[in-house]
Amino acid sequence: MALPVAEWQGRTARLWAALEPALRERLEAASLQDAVRLGCDLLRSEEKEERALEQLCHRAPTDKKPEAASWYREQGNREFKRGRYQAALRLYSKAASHELPGSPEVSVCFANRSAALLHLGHFQVCLEDIARAESHGYPDRLLPKVLLRKAECLLCLGRLQDAQDILRVLESKIALDGVMTPHLTRLKKLSQLKVKLGEKEKCPEPTREAHGGTQGEPEIWEENNRISGASSSLSLSFDAERGRHLVASQDIVAGQSLVKEEAFVSVLCPGESLPLQDGDTAWDTRATNADLYCHCCLRQLLASVPCQGCSYAKYCSQECADRAWQQYHRTECPLGALLLTLGVFCHVALRTVLLAGFAEVSRLVEGSHHGDKNLQNPEGSCKPLSGVADAGTGSRGVPGCDSSGRYQSSYQALFHLLPHNEQHSPEHKFLCTLSVVALCKQLQAAGLEAAVLSQESPQQWSKPKTCEKTSDELSPELKTVAEAMLRHVLQLQCNAQAITVMQELGPGDGAVVDKKPVRLATAFFPVLSLLNHSCCPNTSVSFSGTAATVRAAQPISSGQEVLHCYGPHWCRMRVAERQQLLSQYFFECRCPACLQELESGVKSVVSIRNSFCCPKCQAQMQGEEDTLCCSNEACATSASRHHLSGRLQDLQQQIKKALDLLRVGKADQAIKMLLNCQMDAGTFLSPEHLLMGEMEDHLAQVYATLGKWQEAARHLKKSIEIVEMHHGPSSVETGHELFKLAQILFNGFAVSEALSTIQRAEGILSVHFGPQSAQIQELQEMKACLSELPRNILQRT
Repeated sequence: MALPVAEWQGRTARLWAALEPALRERLEAASLQDAVRLGCDLLRSEEKEERALEQLCHRAPTDKKPEAASWYREQGNREFKRGRYQAALRLYSKAASHELPGSPEVSVCFANRSAALLHLGHFQVCLEDIARAESHGYPDRLLPKVLLRKAECLLCLGRLQDAQDILRVLESKIALDGVMTPHLTRLKKLSQLKVKLGEKEKCPEPTREAHGGTQGEPEIWEENNRISGASSSLSLSFDAERGRHLVASQDIVAGQSLVKEEAFVSVLCPGESLPLQDGDTAWDTRATNADLYCHCCLRQLLASVPCQGCSYAKYCSQECADRAWQQYHRTECPLGALLLTLGVFCHVALRTVLLAGFAEVSRLVEGSHHGDKNLQNPEGSCKPLSGVADAGTGSRGVPGCDSSGRYQSSYQALFHLLPHNEQHSPEHKFLCTLSVVALCKQLQAAGLEAAVLSQESPQQWSKPKTCEKTSDELSPELKTVAEAMLRHVLQLQCNAQAITVMQELGPGDGAVVDKKPVRLATAFFPVLSLLNHSCCPNTSVSFSGTAATVRAAQPISSGQEVLHCYGPHWCRMRVAERQQLLSQYFFECRCPACLQELESGVKSVVSIRNSFCCPKCQAQMQGEEDTLCCSNEACATSASRHHLSGRLQDLQQQIKKALDLLRVGKADQAIKMLLNCQMDAGTFLSPEHLLMGEMEDHLAQVYATLGKWQEAARHLKKSIEIVEMHHGPSSVETGHELFKLAQILFNGFAVSEALSTIQRAEGILSVHFGPQSAQIQELQEMKACLSELPRNILQRT
């Protein structure tokens, strides 16, 4: 959630409405500095608001609870006994996050989790968890079963000498114990492992030859000497209408990398979770983004390393945990519940300040107070660059550039992004002001001010100090921090970049893996923010962890502006919907797609294809009011838009129920329900409606689950036809559908068709994600595997 919880938004809205008109006027016209000062005064006189915020924080607890750890561990044990190792793995991780650091119980969590990892075939990660268990004081009496597990992993990894050494240690331990009865099962397992070890030593497995050509060709990349992380084929330009923007300084081909930038700051979006009500338990077994991805580098988690101070933050490695602690989490850790309550934008603003360092923050904030108009209105005083060819030499006057004229992915560039202070609604600005002031007051109350101002040495970082201040007034330094944070929260409305990831739908253990893009984190990318919006963009953006790559989605001619879609795309939304969503960016989109629809008055393609059809003759229904009429004059049937919209909602609910049946293994019932949904949809939806394509996609998924590959391919091809109509034959959406079709054809041994589909999917996806992406690698592995089949099979297929 980007903004604070609804209850805090409601309280600030009521407080705003109750203010004296004169004070409201002062706040509306206030600079960021004055807004912080007035916010401090208001919160000091409205102590009940701070108490209410404190109560709201109880609904998002992040402290460690040993009783929760015990409960999660027991739930994990139950899932493990049922053979549900993935679920057990997740629950053991939740248990570990709640155990107090140094407790013997945390070692048991790691050991139990290593057992689940062994069953899932993650041998190297299993060894890492065993090492964690041993380093956290795993009980000596339980050590033999962990050593057996360790030996088995080493054996599976081909580390025969290491496995032999562990088995000798294990034999010694059992012999020293003296009493053999408790170890009978382990002795049997030990004997089995020794036999396996002997067999492997006699007949070592042949090394598998790597398939030639499965690694994509390395991309040619020459970095721009004026814009960090940008290609040399781009130039930075400026004009009054478009502000700062990037332009092609030479012809660019489709698929060419244009920007490679590491986020200046990113914060993981916690994902969907139900807020706790009074008396509720926080022990939720569901997995959210906060459980699935590293809170530092955003890589997917398998066996998380928990933060030692809170139950919320989790990391992919001790290195990430240490780096996060040193850079920002030592300050954020005690404030976890407050940050979750105030939303991701406040969290990003705080982390931005912590990463920049107080000295740089103070320098730029002070500069904005002392007549630096570029900081108050970064683009208002900037002169147009004389042209693309001279853009490099003239970029010294562009806001965000350093003294040498270079635009870097730095805090200075980030600080110069437009906050649109005068254009935000007064109520929104008031909400943001009170939120950042409340956060800074809590920093002061928790004794974290010195850590924020970088006045402590790293040796003093481990524990926050108790605050010695008795005054309720924010220190001048924290007012500076609050002003910078308020600036960043306002900037985020227009400059926040969603980091997305393709997340698997369902268990992910089938032959065909269905994925959808989900918002993983919110970030600041200073260079990526230079790209202006278009509803029909000429670029595609992909992410790997915290790094973004912008590629040309089509050829771009020299002198043409490089454009990015902020979300509203002409293929997915009507112009009115797009313009409404884009209003948050404080500009009116004048891209070719919007101009064509606005000026011609002709309905957009998406309006026509996603329309209702006549229940009698299947012609398109039309009309702007509630009553829709058939476009076929000979028919003259009319219907209520409200009624047809209700049918559409009911249909979507039925589809959801069908997918729920598939998730619990009732594939036959799911097929029956989806086919009924198709028949119903055909009576009132256009044949080209996106939902018709989605149903074909779902049917393909069900048939693939049953191993009926031909049926699955038939339905998926129909889905691809509709996706191509809406998004185009070279779109990323078409690429994803072709990837699924390639998987189905591969599993069904339709070799010739699989190879041609792989080639087409590869061509599209390499443009959007590059030749080194995971999907391209998987396609190339499938192609290599099919190419190795005997010639007689290839000829038959």
